[in-house]
Amino acid sequence: MSGPSPICFGLVGTGWRAEFYARVARACPERFRIAGVTGRTPERVEAFARKFGVSIYDSIDDLVARGRPLFVVTSVPWDVNPEVVTTLAELGMPVLSETPPARTVEEMSALCEVVRDRGVTVQVAEQYFLQPHHAARLAVAHAGRLGRVTQAQVSAAHGYHGISLIRKYLGIGYENVCMRARQFESPVLTPPHRGEPTEREELTTSRQTLAWFDFGDRLGVFDFANEQYFSPIRNPRILVRGERGEILGDRVHYVKTHPRAVSLECVRHEAGQHGNLEGQYLKGIQLGEDWVYENPVAPARLADDEIAIADCLLRMASHVRGGPMFYPLAEACQDRYLDILLGQAVETGETIKSETQPWVD
Repeated sequence: MSGPSPICFGLVGTGWRAEFYARVARACPERFRIAGVTGRTPERVEAFARKFGVSIYDSIDDLVARGRPLFVVTSVPWDVNPEVVTTLAELGMPVLSETPPARTVEEMSALCEVVRDRGVTVQVAEQYFLQPHHAARLAVAHAGRLGRVTQAQVSAAHGYHGISLIRKYLGIGYENVCMRARQFESPVLTPPHRGEPTEREELTTSRQTLAWFDFGDRLGVFDFANEQYFSPIRNPRILVRGERGEILGDRVHYVKTHPRAVSLECVRHEAGQHGNLEGQYLKGIQLGEDWVYENPVAPARLADDEIAIADCLLRMASHVRGGPMFYPLAEACQDRYLDILLGQAVETGETIKSETQPWVD
């Protein structure tokens, strides 16, 4: 008896991020299939198609009409993404947009209006909160062990990605916020660029952004420098605090029976280690006796970020087939809006207060 058919999605774009989707589909052929790819530069489209063995379409209309995908992923630059998403919406095609959906508040408001008018599903592939380590911490944070969560200090991702993590850890939706921010510059050894090592040892300037997001009864602290993504000497840090406990990195400390506190560690389970012959892949993450995260695409051999992108694809397909949304366009616009305000707070040194935007409705 055969299993369900692979999720068939189209792809607009051929850049660095687009390759993540292609690698996921190649690693999980029983789960995903790329209907085809299209883009603005024929030479790049042809090179991409050869590299990943996918079909080429001359236009978005052609991809939708002949490729017949369940939905289309847009992985294109900020400036052209609203136009691409609008074109797909007018064709009645559900869209999974790369982040962010648009550059400015005006562009995001206009895009949300178009999507509402067309009645088409548009979600955004914000993958950070679905990365295994964050997904495990979020499961713990909102399972009651910590009590009500009141503070999240996040040093793991830039801009809207880091802001989305703060909101997720705090359980914040579209509530308004007061924020202050500063930027600090310091020397650091030049990190590899997207995994490619530098030719020689030299110093570069690190620009670290620190921000304080005051939601009234909950506090988010943003702290990030871009070299953290690739540098082995600049590591991510997470602190989540609640009434009864906290998460610090991979450790969870909480009061189970007063006055005694419990201290547990999130443990990754990987196949293929210590002589194990199952392959090489992430199984999941365990805290005490509980599995707080299980890899949704095991046993595919994928990096954590690719696992999270695969999860986005699974959740998008589930929604198109009648399930819940996982990160709607409005939520993505809210995170990008707060990111814009963060930039203003850094530039002016003033306290900035957000205002309710049209997409909240």
